[in-house]
Amino acid sequence: MISLAHVTKLYGTVIGVNDVTVELGTGAHGLLGPNGAGKTTLLGLVTGQLRPTMGSVRIFGERPFANPRVLARIGYCPAGDLLERGATPREWVTYLVRLAGHAAAAAGRLADAALERVRIGEAADRSLATLSKGQRQRAKLAGAIAHAPDLLVLDEPFVGLDPVARHDLVDLVREWAGDRSLLVASHLLHEIEALDAGLAVILGGRLVASGDVAEIRGLVDTLPAEVRLSADRPRRLAEIACGGDLVDSLRFEGDETLVIGTRHPVALAARLADAAARERIAIATLHAADRSLEGVFDRLVQLHRGIGSSRGQRPPAAADLARVGGRSPTGATTAAGAGS
Repeated sequence: MISLAHVTKLYGTVIGVNDVTVELGTGAHGLLGPNGAGKTTLLGLVTGQLRPTMGSVRIFGERPFANPRVLARIGYCPAGDLLERGATPREWVTYLVRLAGHAAAAAGRLADAALERVRIGEAADRSLATLSKGQRQRAKLAGAIAHAPDLLVLDEPFVGLDPVARHDLVDLVREWAGDRSLLVASHLLHEIEALDAGLAVILGGRLVASGDVAEIRGLVDTLPAEVRLSADRPRRLAEIACGGDLVDSLRFEGDETLVIGTRHPVALAARLADAAARERIAIATLHAADRSLEGVFDRLVQLHRGIGSSRGQRPPAAADLARVGGRSPTGATTAAGAGS
């Protein structure tokens, strides 16, 4: 459904996305990355708003840029708030459906159905200027789905919403995506996980990993985890840790904190605990890296920035796989060369 091959988008000398290759099939997908990572640029390429500087973009097997056949099958909900405030949601959504090529009577019926689906209620006939952010987001979502697109693209749809409105919209999007395709850009991982979506992680304009939650977590599990400890004699503990084959990387933070990269965190923790008891070293704290989805994302960000990689090597996410879109042993894909 979505196919990008070595896609780069330049804004003058600024790189928006850099050599992105990815294949996303039918279903729900989450595009994850911090602000400025290139998510909106990538969505602009997918929705035909931008032409790639290099590489090819195919949506439903065709180029989306200036292609009415493809654009008619896409619904897009941008990150920005609605600029039109004088109209009502019903007027606004009807106008969008008319732009999609439907006659006035059909546009009215489709708009009514979409507004009912997003459960906007009586606010459908109030001025957009009087509505809350959550109600305007519902109106935007109605405008994106009213023409029954095959692909719905949402750019940061939950930003600025209160918890109740966010929960309601997550449920609405998940319900809508039951029999259609969805691409959601966000930096809020729990929302993507709530959508049961596959994950694609973009950092610094590069796609650094893609797969489902289990695959990406498995990918990170093949890389050194970080064990962080604070003690009164951290350098002695560093000597002990390096006495075997459990350590991939090691660094000090301040006078008392030691951070060790290891693929065997349980065995390393046992070794350090035994040594501390034997040599009367006071360990104040000892904990391994967060293995939750949020922790996995944080770890990918660190690897992209070269933090915690093995001594004298590139970040493992780049070094372990030789080509863009290479397949890891777990099934997740990462992009080579995702340096800082």
